[in-house]
Amino acid sequence: MRFTGARIIDGTGSSPIVDGVLDVEVDGRIGYVGPATNAPHSDARVIDLGGRTVLPGFIDCHVHLGMTLADGPFHALQSDPALVVLESAARIRATLDAGVTTARDLGGLSHGFRDAVDRALIPGPRLQLAVKPISHTAGHGDTHLPGGAVVPAVPELIEIADTVDEVRTATRRILRAGADLVKICTTGGMGSRHDHPDDEGLTLEEVRAIVDELRRHGGRPVAAHAQGRQGVLTAIRGGVTSVEHGYGVDDECVDLMAEHGTFLVPTLSTVFAIDRETMQPHHYAKKVAWSEITRHNIAHAIARGAKIAMGTDAGVGPHGQNLRELGYLVELGMSPMDAIVAGTRTAAELLGIANEVGTLTPGKQADLIITDADPLQEIKALGDPPRIEVVLRSGKPMKDLANLLV
Repeated sequence: MRFTGARIIDGTGSSPIVDGVLDVEVDGRIGYVGPATNAPHSDARVIDLGGRTVLPGFIDCHVHLGMTLADGPFHALQSDPALVVLESAARIRATLDAGVTTARDLGGLSHGFRDAVDRALIPGPRLQLAVKPISHTAGHGDTHLPGGAVVPAVPELIEIADTVDEVRTATRRILRAGADLVKICTTGGMGSRHDHPDDEGLTLEEVRAIVDELRRHGGRPVAAHAQGRQGVLTAIRGGVTSVEHGYGVDDECVDLMAEHGTFLVPTLSTVFAIDRETMQPHHYAKKVAWSEITRHNIAHAIARGAKIAMGTDAGVGPHGQNLRELGYLVELGMSPMDAIVAGTRTAAELLGIANEVGTLTPGKQADLIITDADPLQEIKALGDPPRIEVVLRSGKPMKDLANLLV
């Protein structure tokens, strides 16, 4: 098919193409992209977009599609397992409808969900999975209650490891479970009962052991839950691929990330969207205490040119509103174009798939969205799912609110 009459924002950071043409080939890849005046002859079906905007499908580098805070910690215990699975499938679909064609789940989904999407059993973004993170006893993600019992809903969503040998074994178990990457916790967190964001988690030796273990098994990325400053530094020095959250990031952290090529995924959606009604009291109190700290530090990291990829922490924050993150990045100093690049090209680079998706480039997968908004003028419009009128993944229509493709 050939889209004409389009404003094309290709994800590279280049200026938009006005009155552009984009061809989707029969193999689901992108053909010509450029001005109408230079478009080659084509016998493909023509779809006039009437000035709508075409962008790459977005990439959310930090989601938890197997959970939502509103359900509470005992939801899985109180619900039929089939219902729990289908609720996850609905969240996966809502993420796709929000304009996300690739997502990285950092804890809570088994490999079966990824395989179900790949086999078209359920509609959704292509998925990369961490399956379950690695944390210390009493660290972020330890689901034991103060009396010693495990929260029944999530007893298997964490790997508890407390020594170098134990983290190596935990890494192997996660790989056996079909993970595409490993998530680790080098600090405490907001939602965990036993610790705080400034508390340190895995040690430098343990982080390096995990990175080495992955090297021994062909190489996989490492995403570090790291909120307080010291844990951010430990993660970077240990060789992780990305720092998730990074709320305590300072100049030393930014300099070290630049030196090591580390990505920052600030997950501002959980900072800007604090909901007292759906949060445990300890979670709410920590979020409020860290809100202004986070805004200041992430704004400074943006100003310093940190390599930022989009992630929302959906699950802790709301599902199906993923592109609100772009507006939050702009509020902290990014230009709308830079925010779009963070959610497309840079995110694809972090996930190691930039040769296939992330920009509207000939030969790449035709992952794209169409909106009636001009996101360079109203970036927040992308965070409203009805404004995302069309979603294509690998050239296949996944959403068509405007009936443009019928």
